[in-house]
Amino acid sequence: MESGTQAFQQRSLSVKLWPPSHGTRLMLVERMTKNLTTPSIFSRKYGLLSNEEAEEDAKKIEELAFAAADQHYKKEPDGDGSSAVQVYAKESSRLMLEAIKRGPTVKDEEIADKTSIHETVFDISGGRRAFIDAEEAEEILKPLREPGNSYTKICFSNRSFGLDAANVAAPLLSSVKKQLTEIDLSDFIAGRPESEALEVMNLFSSVLEGCQLRYLNLSNNALGEKGVRAFGALLKSQNNLEELYLTNDGISEEAAQAVSELIPSTEKLKVLQFHNNMTGDEGAIAISDIVKRSHALEDFRCSSTRVGTDGGVALAEALKTCTRLKKLDLRDNMFGVGAGVALSKALSLFAGLTEVYLSYLNLEDDGAEALANALKESAPSLEVLDMAGNDITAKGTASLAACIASKQFLSKLNLAENELKDEGAILIGKSLGEGHGQLNEVDMSTNAIRRAGARLLAQVVVKIPGFKLLNINGNFISDEGIDEIKELFKSSPDMLGSLEDNDPEGEDYEDEDEDEENAEEGNELESKLKDLKIEQGE
Repeated sequence: MESGTQAFQQRSLSVKLWPPSHGTRLMLVERMTKNLTTPSIFSRKYGLLSNEEAEEDAKKIEELAFAAADQHYKKEPDGDGSSAVQVYAKESSRLMLEAIKRGPTVKDEEIADKTSIHETVFDISGGRRAFIDAEEAEEILKPLREPGNSYTKICFSNRSFGLDAANVAAPLLSSVKKQLTEIDLSDFIAGRPESEALEVMNLFSSVLEGCQLRYLNLSNNALGEKGVRAFGALLKSQNNLEELYLTNDGISEEAAQAVSELIPSTEKLKVLQFHNNMTGDEGAIAISDIVKRSHALEDFRCSSTRVGTDGGVALAEALKTCTRLKKLDLRDNMFGVGAGVALSKALSLFAGLTEVYLSYLNLEDDGAEALANALKESAPSLEVLDMAGNDITAKGTASLAACIASKQFLSKLNLAENELKDEGAILIGKSLGEGHGQLNEVDMSTNAIRRAGARLLAQVVVKIPGFKLLNINGNFISDEGIDEIKELFKSSPDMLGSLEDNDPEGEDYEDEDEDEENAEEGNELESKLKDLKIEQGE
């Protein structure tokens, strides 16, 4: 008993905390990137990094911290690595704080180009994301004072205007408003108290009232109903809008109703985007009233808006009037089967559709099949099909495969996070076998796919000229299967995505009952593939 205890202690002491896994290192980079792009007391003082710069800095910080910790670990090779982990964490924290205090990197020539007369665009968004006061506003908005300027577009995004800076900007905007056709006021009141933000919005709205815009972007301002109504004067005066962006604006039911009420005409509207709001079903019904009047709509986005079945059905009905639609993005809502079926009736009317994003809508097999059948008979030029995360099983895959087989211009296919398994994967793989020369990306990750399905997918896409990426991570591919797939991609390894999350022991298929079931499925699969082949040849 005593010797067993000693052996256990020895094994416990042999556990090494260093070096961290590749996944752990990537996770740290992601966390640091998020921290570097999250508003804080430091960002208000030093400015907020862009996502691109933050990610680049995070990667460099992690590499430096890892190198320092690894050097420390080499000095104590007999330790468990805990002190190296501490060095890794402390060094990452120290370097991250330095990056925050350094602020965004802005080249002088970039600022000069952004703020000078450059054709017809006046854009101050290239500087650091920070507050702008009256003194800086006087300086940076000087070009608007120049007589005879020909600005037709202004972009104040990325700079937070308080009332003092807004009062400087107001007369300048008033002086050029008759020539303006495009205004970008996205993210221009960040960090301001609500009362001050509303005053600023009211001021900008009143001085810009009456300008005839084709493009208006009010995104990332946490508007809510109060904010929407603060822009009432501007919105009510618009009769020629072609593009309207209200993403990440706290568009609730009441705010959506306010938008519908305030915009007098949407006859010319081509782009309407409401991404990442708390719209809900009632809000979606209000938005559907706008959509119903927008017969020229080509690009509609209402993703991540908490819309359920009732709201989804209302949007589907409204979209029937938008027969010129080219891009539809309804991702990440709670539509369910009913809204999916309703939407399928609208999709059949969109002959010019090129991109459709329907992931994470709880469609299940019935909803997915209805949509696939509708798309098969319409949208001949479809380039992007995204139906990830919809609980689609092998049962619902035959209709999807038939649809995919008919789309010769398809460039991107995303069916990740479903339950297709081998049967579904083989059906999809076969559907991509001929006439898909434009295809460059396929995502079939997290689908409980095993060796046979993964191998067939790899065999198909590796032959497509110009193909860029196959993602089959997070599946149940055996070690032998992984070796086979890597061999297929040996001359072009970059075409195969990471397999780090593959689980070769994810499911046990050695059971006799499952062998019999698989045999039955194989016969059914063969039958479906035969049907699919016939449809492809027509």
